[in-house]
Amino acid sequence: MEHPDSEPLLVGLAGGDARAFGLLYDRFAGRLYQVAMSMLSRREDAEDAVQEVFAALVRSRQRLGAVRDLQAYLFAALRRAAARCANRRARLPPALETAVHETAAPSGQDGESSLREDLAAALRTLPAQQREVIALKIDGELTFAQIGQVMGTSGNTAASRYRYALEKLRQLLEGEWRP
Repeated sequence: MEHPDSEPLLVGLAGGDARAFGLLYDRFAGRLYQVAMSMLSRREDAEDAVQEVFAALVRSRQRLGAVRDLQAYLFAALRRAAARCANRRARLPPALETAVHETAAPSGQDGESSLREDLAAALRTLPAQQREVIALKIDGELTFAQIGQVMGTSGNTAASRYRYALEKLRQLLEGEWRP
């Protein structure tokens, strides 16, 4: 849901107000990072994607005056940044990819539950669009209308993808899924 004070924030951002950028970062960085992690599955890639979003905002601040839904705008920018990051990762030579992945792997699972691991594994089996809808809805806290705007589809399509994904996750976690 769009914050009621987004319009003054947009004015501040468009004017290059450093406090507005700080407020924007404080308000959205955590959610953007969570969605990026859901999309990219690697901490370094998620951090790169979020950094790319904020850097692009600073570079193109003049265009922010035309933005109608700041939250949807940010998550659409994140989606594009995540796609670029995934494309860069896909171009890595296999040996380098393995080395990067092993270096980025967290050391120890410090209390991570089996259910959390099962859920993460189940999420990875979903089609990319369903994973994105789940991430945007749960981690991004977007409405289905905003998700539709971010993904270039209708809110009803976003809601359907969400329902299908949740049902598939339920079946996977209960051992009922048959692809």
